[in-house]
Amino acid sequence: MNVAELVTVSIILLLVATCVALLTRWLRVPYVAGLVLAGLAITELLPRPIGLNDSLILNLFLPILVFEAAINTDLSRLRSTIKPIALLAGPGIVISSGITAALLKWELGLNWTAVLLAGVILAITDTVSVIAVFKEVAVPPRLSTIVEGESLFNDGVALVLFSLIVKIHDVGSLTILSGLQELFVVIVGGTLVGLAVGYLSTSLFVRSDEPLSTILLTLAVALGAFKIGQSFSVSGVVAVVVAGLIVGSIGLSSQISASTRLTLLSFWESISFGVNSFIFLLIGIEVDLLTLWRTLPAVLLAIVAYQVGRILCVYPLLAILRWFDRPIPWRWQHVLFLGNIKGSLSMGLALSIPATVTGREQIIAIVFGTVLLSLLGQGVSLPWIVKRLRLSQFSESRQQVEELQAQLITGKAAQDELDSLLKSGILPKAIYEEMRSAYQVRVAGAEKALRELYNRRPDEFDLKSDGHRKLEAIRRRLLLAEKGALNEAIRKQILSEEVVQQRLKNIDEQLLALEDD
Repeated sequence: MNVAELVTVSIILLLVATCVALLTRWLRVPYVAGLVLAGLAITELLPRPIGLNDSLILNLFLPILVFEAAINTDLSRLRSTIKPIALLAGPGIVISSGITAALLKWELGLNWTAVLLAGVILAITDTVSVIAVFKEVAVPPRLSTIVEGESLFNDGVALVLFSLIVKIHDVGSLTILSGLQELFVVIVGGTLVGLAVGYLSTSLFVRSDEPLSTILLTLAVALGAFKIGQSFSVSGVVAVVVAGLIVGSIGLSSQISASTRLTLLSFWESISFGVNSFIFLLIGIEVDLLTLWRTLPAVLLAIVAYQVGRILCVYPLLAILRWFDRPIPWRWQHVLFLGNIKGSLSMGLALSIPATVTGREQIIAIVFGTVLLSLLGQGVSLPWIVKRLRLSQFSESRQQVEELQAQLITGKAAQDELDSLLKSGILPKAIYEEMRSAYQVRVAGAEKALRELYNRRPDEFDLKSDGHRKLEAIRRRLLLAEKGALNEAIRKQILSEEVVQQRLKNIDEQLLALEDD
């Protein structure tokens, strides 16, 4: 495709995406499902056929989407939900892939390499549709964190397993011990690359506290971590996840001005939205309805197979979780099962299956069909299901608490920015004092009202109320800060491990006792 045709196609896709965004908002249907349907409809409008490119998805789009999710992840809340996330994204994806592969092998009779690759591809969860629903329907923050965290690490583990199966296919055989060693090296190596890139970039963020240069730096970190990981034959996705978490928690610290942080996060939100829009439009364009109709029985079988795998992954593993962490409510587990929607990464991996794998074309057709039906079936029905489950009640007390918190957060942020302007010499002290005092009135009022809410007598304050939950969330963050300080003291050899261990145990017990739901 030449440049002129590329520009024409881009204009058509942008106009279609804009119309779909407006129409889906009016009809109150999921945006991604609308994009896929639009892609099916506009194929004839394009000057020539286009399609998904697996190299473009895996080397450009995937690092951008993963990095955007990572920098927006609250590390303290992620730490508090790491156990369910680790179960679902670790053993969970292995169990789900194995069950899906076994069912496909039994029914379709394909070779083991093909069905194992299909099992891994269909075990991937695409979080875009689910998080879009969460923005419309209020859900508990802990559930949202589990969904985002699972998807974040699920992608990395799936790509590692996919690469390992392809390597076994190319080599001819691989022992279990060698396979586990390879898996360990790839994941740990990706983590080390992400740590190195993330920490090396944090000092540059402070020195280049300017929006445009910071945007360029984050792009370099996202794409650079991925390419460096690949060049060392380790997981590029794991490297991007770790680097993104470090940049989001340390690089974008309070040392960066509020305007720079806002510009940067707005940029990544916009670029992620644009990339997803193009991907889901291209999914609709890529699917051949005639081919889909011919392979429909196999597609329906694949949907049943991966749903069975998901059931046997979510419910048993989260039942085991009760032994060493706070249990996950049944209604939350239903969302984790029903939110098992497929997306762009599944299609990109399907296209990247080596041509030497027997049954490659059949697997590609099946994956494309399952992605389409998943987006149109589960994607459209999920908002209605989440509402019916009534996961979170937005009561008047909760609204009151959040309005006061918003007043407190914005007032404090404005005061911090005024301090920065005074320190840099931009703002005269007289004007600074006048403006800061106005914000202090707002802050003091919010603090007083919140203190009254949090200090109500037990007989006036329902232990399951929204105010209590907010206070529990704050206590959780404080305990995590204490735990982090103790671990840092051990690392710097300020305190001995023997002295700290009992304190860490007490903090862990307090964390388990809290109900940050």
